[in-house]
Amino acid sequence: MSAEAQATWLDGNAIAGLLGELFAAEMTTVDRGCGSCGQHNPVGAHRLYRGAGAVLRCPACGDIALQITELGDRHVLHMRGSWTLDVGRAG
Repeated sequence: MSAEAQATWLDGNAIAGLLGELFAAEMTTVDRGCGSCGQHNPVGAHRLYRGAGAVLRCPACGDIALQITELGDRHVLHMRGSWTLDVGRAG
């Protein structure tokens, strides 16, 4: 991959703040299984592309893992593949 193409993305850790706001949990360590290639990687290892929203892509095959669009007073999320969240209960 050329240096120019590589410069267009960040690792998934760059979206940690927004994901933490939306899920009220640490999301960069969440395991995600890709629906296309089957590989499992933590969300932080995915590639983040920003433009008219945010898109996370599988680091192995490039398939879309997550799309987030901000629409004024809300966020619209589209999640693909299997996401394994381990969230404690309020006690």
